[in-house]
Order: sequence, then C-alpha cells, then structure tokens
Amino acid sequence: MLTRNKTTALLVLLVILTAAFYFFDRKSRKAANPELPTITSPVEKTMDITWKAPAESEIPEGEKGELIRYGKDLIAHTAKYYGKKGSIAPITNGMNCQNCHLEAGRKIFGYNFSGTASNFPRQDDRSGGTKTLMGRVNDCFERSLNGRAIDSTSREMRAFVAYIEWIGQYARKNEKPAGSAAQTLAFLSRPADTVVGRKIYIQDCAKCHGANGEGQLQPDQVEFLYPPLWGEHSYNTGAGLGRLIRMAGFIRGNMPLGVSYDHAYLTDEQAWDVAAFVNAQHRPQKDLRHDWPDITKKPIDLPFGPYADSFTTTQHQLGPFGPIKDSRK
Repeated sequence: MLTRNKTTALLVLLVILTAAFYFFDRKSRKAANPELPTITSPVEKTMDITWKAPAESEIPEGEKGELIRYGKDLIAHTAKYYGKKGSIAPITNGMNCQNCHLEAGRKIFGYNFSGTASNFPRQDDRSGGTKTLMGRVNDCFERSLNGRAIDSTSREMRAFVAYIEWIGQYARKNEKPAGSAAQTLAFLSRPADTVVGRKIYIQDCAKCHGANGEGQLQPDQVEFLYPPLWGEHSYNTGAGLGRLIRMAGFIRGNMPLGVSYDHAYLTDEQAWDVAAFVNAQHRPQKDLRHDWPDITKKPIDLPFGPYADSFTTTQHQLGPFGPIKDSRK
C-alpha cells in the first residue's frame, strides 16, 4: 500500500510527465510542419514585469503565519475543505481556487494576487455597490466554484484574506502590477470560431480535461488533478472566465500545463477559438439579472444582455469586439 508521501510524489511525477509530453509532442509536430511557430509574446515581453511573489520562507512565525499558511492551503486545496466531500462543508463544485489563480495565486498572468488586496474595498460595477476583499472571495465561491458564500467571520475567511494580503504586501494602494490578471490579446477581426476551437480542444486539451470537459479526479476522488471545463462540476455562467476576452488570455499564457506568457504553446488565434468552444459548452446557470445594474458599464464580452448598444448577443459572446469597443469611444 502506497504511503501518502509516495502517492503525492507519484502525482507530481504524473504532472511533470504530462507537461513534458506536450512539449515533445509539439516538437514532433513542428518537425512534421516547419511552419508551426514557436510562439512568444513581443507585446508582453516589453512590459515591465518585475513583480515576484514573496518566498514562503518570508511567512512570519506565530498566529499570523499560521493563518497565512492555512489560507494558502485553502486556496490550493479548496475541495478538501468545501468540495463534495469537504471536511468543513460540501458547498462547492469541487474545483480549487488555484485552478484559476494558478500556483496559489503566484503565477505571472495566471490571475495572481499581486494587486488584489490593494484594490479593495472598491466600487463594484457588477453589483452596483462597494465590494470588500471578503466579498470578492465569496464571489469566487458563488461563481467560479458554483457554491455558496462562506461566513465572513470564520477562521477560513480570515485565512483567505491573510494569505491574499501577504502575497500582495508590496503593492501600493490601487496598484495592479503588470502580469496580475490574464494576458490581453489583440482582438480578432472575425468572430472566434467554435468549430476550429473544438478541433484544438480535441487535439491539445482533452488529454487532461477530458473528451467531455469533465476533468480528471485525483485517486482520492476529492480534488481534481485537472479541473472540469464545463458540466456540473465546472464554473457557472457568472464566473469571470466565462468571458471570452479573459478566457482567451488565460489559455494563451498558461495552457497546456507548463507554458508561460512569453513561451506559449498556442497562437493568439488558437487561444481565441478554443476559449470560445469551451465557454460555449453547457455549464451551471447563475441568476445574473442583478449583475451590472448600469448596463453602460458592462464589459464588451459579457454573453448576456441587455446591452447599451445595438450589437447582438452573439457578437458580445464571440466578437469581433473591435467594433463594439470603438462604438463606446
């Protein structure tokens, strides 16, 4: 019978081998097709990306340090505490926070926490009110984790906040360090193509995320080794990654596992198309009637109306986004 340490080591080895497989697979594909580009991002390479997450050795001792470490574990292993078999409460879809906030919120262009705490509280256009950092955490619970909000006075909420504040301790008030969100890709001059995206998904994504977007559970059946991208265990229609601009940039800079923003695997066009395919699939529905009470402030890629312009829902969902953006100038 495998010990817990050996099981963990085997899972880490599996992740490394999977990443290696993608790179060797791309190398063989490039040999067969010399026109297949080695993708870099000249736009982002010119940015002043200087932020680095603090080292874990910098976590202070004592009660504060314990809370920070607990917060990191909650973000890295959310399902262990709040998933279907969660030790605290079974109130989420089983995904972990770090499925979106990669490397527990430490990766450049992986929705890291470099500027999160410094930007709260703030006016929130989506709700039409003031949003606190605790409210932002619960947004993720209710949208990306398709679950219920947790008690804002709980030790767990205090741990989430302590860790996020610690990660972003060097950011100035209202500062968003370069690389804190996902990449911003140049708009396509055409709608994103879900048919092409499906082909890319089958070739490059299904190996990890499943033919039906169902993801892959770890052997303990508690957490996902690779998260589901649609279906009942995935993020709902109110999640941030449900917006095409965000999803395309996230995929471009982080997928498949092991790539980075300046050495990507997919082209920008491929990222747009596969993101469109993924977000077009069925997922849990959230009541969004109260989102964006001032519709003039709605982002241009929200796939639900009403809108303050004459463009169709389909164009808001798939683009092209240039004409929509130009109309708002």
